[in-house]
Amino acid sequence: MSISEAIPPASNNARHAVDVGGVIVGGDAPVVVQSMTNTDTADIEGTTAQIIELADAGSELVRITVNNNEAAAAVPHIAERLQIRNVRVPIVGDFHFNGHKLLAEHPACAETLDKYRINPGNVGRGAKKDKQFAEMIEFACRYNKPVRIGVNWGSLDQALLAELLDDNAKLPEPLPLDEMMRRAVIHSALQSAAQAEQLGLPANKIIISCKTSKVQDLVTIYQRLAEQSHYALHLGLTEAGMGSKGIVASTAALSVLLQQGIGDTIRISLTPEPGGSRSKEVQVAQEILQSMGLRAFTPMVIACPGCGRTTSTYFQQLAEDIQAYLREQMPHWRNSHPGVEHMNVAVMGCVVNGPGESKHANIGISLPGTGERPVAPVYIDGQKDVTLKGDDIAGEFKALVDSYVERNYPAAPARA
Repeated sequence: MSISEAIPPASNNARHAVDVGGVIVGGDAPVVVQSMTNTDTADIEGTTAQIIELADAGSELVRITVNNNEAAAAVPHIAERLQIRNVRVPIVGDFHFNGHKLLAEHPACAETLDKYRINPGNVGRGAKKDKQFAEMIEFACRYNKPVRIGVNWGSLDQALLAELLDDNAKLPEPLPLDEMMRRAVIHSALQSAAQAEQLGLPANKIIISCKTSKVQDLVTIYQRLAEQSHYALHLGLTEAGMGSKGIVASTAALSVLLQQGIGDTIRISLTPEPGGSRSKEVQVAQEILQSMGLRAFTPMVIACPGCGRTTSTYFQQLAEDIQAYLREQMPHWRNSHPGVEHMNVAVMGCVVNGPGESKHANIGISLPGTGERPVAPVYIDGQKDVTLKGDDIAGEFKALVDSYVERNYPAAPARA
């Protein structure tokens, strides 16, 4: 194997469009948001509840761990409960080490899942690797399922890496280890995808991911993948971390790639804070796409940061309350009020920018700053509509938002 072997660059045509349980990934489709449960999949009720939570938050694909017989046996029961509760979100099975056995021993699981995730580094060792990979691809072909070939920096195929490093050592000027790792990740993904095609899986059933935990490496790897193939691409910074660190790192990496038109589906791999909701990663993914103008998921709340004119925290509390309220309403509004996700709501804190920003929003409120009259004018589509005052400004403003939604985003017509 030669590391200098060139792979012909892909043309600028769109990625292959992959149908994942009715959700299109790639082609001309919008970037798809996905997430993953962290429940024990064998816990049918707990996993079902978390899938519903993620779907309500806006996750368009949900991945679950399928790591043992109990988990595999639970999959059809989870799907049944989702159907009963009218939750229609494609479910992806995450397989490592023993996926070939689980798919063989649990045909109902193999048939129920909407996609399989295979990690070439964890599919087997030595002579078993190709055989076990082939078995999983054969199941995908039999049940007409797409596959994500997900190479991960932390579980790279060590035999492949060793071979590439040996070839590199023979060069007059060996390449740095970091560069060799990047090449090995890409090589593993494309080699496995080519192997899957040879086994009969069409290119429009393949999604590729090559995840690392370093921003610059991720950007470089995906830029090369986009040049070298037409497979649909899943983006995500692996082991991104907790809180602001994970959010900032993921945003930095994915924004660069998305701005270049690279990426067909994304996941933000945040470590949840103790007691924190798993749906936070969905919210962050949505906000990245919405902030970049690539998609709209929920009404945007514009709020000023505050200054010496806003020593009261009332506008901060109202902004937080309104934003939470809008997100709570979206599972209902998403179907009953199409287009509401494009609405802008302004919650401002003083007379300097308050009226102006409120006029630019669909509906906005300008709260009084320190020393200003205790009144709050509300602007609707650029015109002053009413002035609120008293102890229930928040409740009255929410009622005005509800009324605006009802008037301007009429219910979708009932399906025949």
